[in-house]
Amino acid sequence: MSLVVDTDVHNALPDLTAYLPMAWREAWRHQGLPPGQYINPRGGVARHDVTPPNGGPPASDPYFLISDHLDRYDIDYGILTGPHLLALGTDPDYLNALAVAHNDCTMDYWLPVSDRFRGSILVNGDEPEGAVREIRRCAVDRRFAQVIMSSATRRPLGQRQYHPIYEAAVEAGLPIAVHPGTEGAGTAGPPTPVGWPSRYMEWHNILPIGYMAQINSLVTEGVFEMFPTLRFVAIEGGTAWLPHLMWRMDKNYKALRDTTPWLRRLPSEYILDHVLLTTQPLEEPRHPGELEQIFAMIEAGRTLMFSSDYPHWDFDNRDVILRAIDPAMRDRIMGGTAAEVYGLTVRPAREQLPAHLPVGASVVDAGPAGPGPESATRWLEPVE
Repeated sequence: MSLVVDTDVHNALPDLTAYLPMAWREAWRHQGLPPGQYINPRGGVARHDVTPPNGGPPASDPYFLISDHLDRYDIDYGILTGPHLLALGTDPDYLNALAVAHNDCTMDYWLPVSDRFRGSILVNGDEPEGAVREIRRCAVDRRFAQVIMSSATRRPLGQRQYHPIYEAAVEAGLPIAVHPGTEGAGTAGPPTPVGWPSRYMEWHNILPIGYMAQINSLVTEGVFEMFPTLRFVAIEGGTAWLPHLMWRMDKNYKALRDTTPWLRRLPSEYILDHVLLTTQPLEEPRHPGELEQIFAMIEAGRTLMFSSDYPHWDFDNRDVILRAIDPAMRDRIMGGTAAEVYGLTVRPAREQLPAHLPVGASVVDAGPAGPGPESATRWLEPVE
């Protein structure tokens, strides 16, 4: 059996104050993150049954996350996607400083605990110069498995201003991942082409349209021709919309290909070779056979990777999902493809770790280097 890799684990982080330059500490204390527009009305997105014994927020205790999630479901690696800090805003220097602080905190607080954790380099995608600098700074640490940024951007991701980010990621041998959460926040405009939804559910239902727009842009603008080894990971955007997008793009390409002379193949071929999706949230048709048809259309054995979305309310249990599909394809989805994408070649050792942190303690107290207890007094919880 292949490795089992969870490609979307939302770990919480201690307060970033001690990681920020003095110039931004007051802004962080008083402003925090640029505000989002759509908040889950049930008091957050985390499950209530995964609170660590030490009393911290869900996914704040690395040891408990290992015992409660990785060990419980026999998962070899967890790709840490963080609390998804980076909302869009108007001050690129502040957002860049938050990205640096996030990555430093990940290096100090999470990655030293276990080789089963792999980090994501958070960047402010709308400020490519700063993003490139951060990729090159962090990529020397091979515990980082990808670059991650918001799926909502001021301009479509295929446009040329983003090319330096892709060049830096390719140089580092890392895929680019995007994650939702800031659609409709900051200065990006409405989260849908027809304006502003009224509530969280309406916003959450329609998130795939942003992924369709970004993938359409990446392919049509020729990003995968310019960067033929680049992989693009669309986290938490669903799957069932992809056949429609590929069919529509292929149909239009046959009539309009003279407008994109840099494309050498059908758009669907670029998508199948370069784009990866994650399983959570997985659309579930009334008839299970229809899901297998969708998987055949998107060649799921090479384009789809397991994700749990731990510790969110719509978490997917690794032992429950996709039990009825072909075992060889399920093996690929549960970890075979991710192992190739993230360069995970060996099954990591199961370390003898404590089950959880003592009450009131932080992982800084438990061993890995960090800035001191101040950073453990407040928490940045996963948001979506």
